Amino acid sequence: MHNATLCDIIRAGGMTNNLWLLRVFPFLSWFPINSLILRGDLIAGITGGLVLVPKAMAYAQLSGLPLYFGLYTAFVPAILGALWGSSRQLATGPVAIVSLMTAAAVTPLAVPFSDDYISLALLLTLMVGVIQFALGAIKLGTIVNFVSHPVILGFMNAAAIIIALSQLDMLLGIPKGRSDSFLKDIWEMFGYLPQTHLPTLAMSAFALALMLALKKFKALAKPSVLLAVVITIIVSVTVGFEHKTKSTPEEITDPAIQALVAGYIQTDAQIDALAGAITLRSGTLRTAEKAHEERTSVNLSHQVDLLRIEMAGAERQNNARMHELRHIHFERAKAPESEPSLLYLQGAVPAGVETDGRSWHIKKIEKGSLSMTGGGDVVGKIPEGLPSFRMPKITLDAIMSLFTAALIIALVAFMESISMAKAMAAQSKQRLDPNQELIGQGIANIGGAFFQAYPACGSFTGSAINLQAGAKTGLAMVFNGLFVVVTLLFLTPYLYHLPKAVLAVIILLAVTGLVTPKAIQHTWKASKADGMVALATFVITLIAAPHLDKGIMAGAALALVVFLYNTMKPRVAILGRYTDGTLRDARLNNLPASDIVTAIRFDGRLYFANVSYFEDAVLEAVANNPEAPYVLIVGDGINDIDASGEEVIHHLVERLNENGVVMLFAGLKKQVHDVMRATGLRSVIGEKRFYPTAEQALDAIYSRAEYAGEDDPLRRPARMRD
Repeated sequence: MHNATLCDIIRAGGMTNNLWLLRVFPFLSWFPINSLILRGDLIAGITGGLVLVPKAMAYAQLSGLPLYFGLYTAFVPAILGALWGSSRQLATGPVAIVSLMTAAAVTPLAVPFSDDYISLALLLTLMVGVIQFALGAIKLGTIVNFVSHPVILGFMNAAAIIIALSQLDMLLGIPKGRSDSFLKDIWEMFGYLPQTHLPTLAMSAFALALMLALKKFKALAKPSVLLAVVITIIVSVTVGFEHKTKSTPEEITDPAIQALVAGYIQTDAQIDALAGAITLRSGTLRTAEKAHEERTSVNLSHQVDLLRIEMAGAERQNNARMHELRHIHFERAKAPESEPSLLYLQGAVPAGVETDGRSWHIKKIEKGSLSMTGGGDVVGKIPEGLPSFRMPKITLDAIMSLFTAALIIALVAFMESISMAKAMAAQSKQRLDPNQELIGQGIANIGGAFFQAYPACGSFTGSAINLQAGAKTGLAMVFNGLFVVVTLLFLTPYLYHLPKAVLAVIILLAVTGLVTPKAIQHTWKASKADGMVALATFVITLIAAPHLDKGIMAGAALALVVFLYNTMKPRVAILGRYTDGTLRDARLNNLPASDIVTAIRFDGRLYFANVSYFEDAVLEAVANNPEAPYVLIVGDGINDIDASGEEVIHHLVERLNENGVVMLFAGLKKQVHDVMRATGLRSVIGEKRFYPTAEQALDAIYSRAEYAGEDDPLRRPARMRD
């Protein structure tokens, strides 16, 4: 009895009323846990944690949030997802695709790294969690099947390329703009290639070579990322990789550049004021609409539109200014980096002024202050301690703006989670419950939203490590989360000098496996239509970036159109007798037609979208064989029939009867018979005109004296008759 699980004990004891405990607290089924399982889970948790910590920060870099938010996302959601999920090996945490989608959803609404951006990201996490929990609670785990595999394939490949390109600025140490067009930003970034920061490029190349080399050794393969992080931190400290400082417009000696910066600061303040005015008037507009004050609503709506136009114009002005400023390099008069000092245009330093020997450029301008960088970019200070409880700021405007993105992220995140969970369940022989997994992922994101986490989902890398390390229960992820806790409490000071270029390399290596041209090629070979859907989703996602939700929505819509188109014109075959005695497509096999019966096989559901096609096919077949007094519909492939299909068959039977042609049916499925009985159509047609098989129907036709000829092409040879 000591080896039985709690679930077995409850069932054995007849305590069926207490089974609800396992539904509310599914992790109770893990217990009791023996020391062997506990040891395996502990090893798996620590192993996964060693890999997760640097990757979590790398993925946060993609999301537009401070890097420590990646650690927060690897803490609370990881533990909650393990406790309430169905899979015992699935690792919940930050992943590349969802991180990018988070940035794509929030960036149009707020400036990355700002307080507003963080608030919106936490609200997005809450919305994703609520959507997932709701779908799981009402048992709609199969809803992900509505997004087809070709759509996900095209989306994943495009997203992987977008992720890789988005890290070029970190890998090369060059600026990158953020606009409404990702491809435009990348194209603009290529113009900065001559300004590549050579120490950053060298660090990127060193980190890449180091990680690839470490993976060659079996003993070092798993901790290769962690070892690379430790080594590059040591190198960064040794060579003085980081150089940054703060400055003010007044410290710029060139009047034209100073005016350009001052204009940027003034316009930036104007943008903030316009954003506040839009929010205020939008709230008043909703109140007016609820009160049905039409004139006030129209006026306010017009004002909001004008403010948005003005704000868009101001943003374009500042984008143009920042584009110009990023091409300007300065030399800084010698002084401690923490103290103010004059900035001269590169090559325009007056005689007698000593500089620090570095080339500086403006990284960003925020609240009137200039962030200057003259070296490589590093992680910097990570707040020590655990994430504090923080209530997401909920507003109707924000919910409406984020809803579509939240729905798409919820579905994509769950598809990524469930696909990995299914793969592991096949190896571990574990029973998987998709609805419980949805609930688990929902609880993970809901809980994470209150502890400063952005949307999380099942991680391929973390889950694979859990499986390989021998994890038997979700306790492995609990230990994984506790390892992150130790990092947040004691190890964050040591991560200060970690180059962001190293995190970019980690991301680059992580997404290379998501680029799968062979999979798209395989899909194309299997189905040209599915291949076109995958390619279209791929192209649209690339073009629409950073609005990734548009790519997957367009792909899903296209897949639906293709599906409907295919069902509108299902395969219709005129049957003939093949040399081996079987009934086959007469046109395909060049078989002669019968003068007695026209046999037609319809392969597909008979419903409103294809009933006209069915009717035209039957009438055309009758017209092409006018001498035949019988039409046999072989319905083995008709899986269902709706009211429109029933109505068309009714009219066809009446029309053919009027012309002296008898319509018979063979091989119809039970659900089709049920509809015909319920509507009375079966009685109208005649009970004797339905046969279990096509051969029985043909034998019945030929049993009539006038059709007893042995030479009819559709008649079975005598040796094959019963």
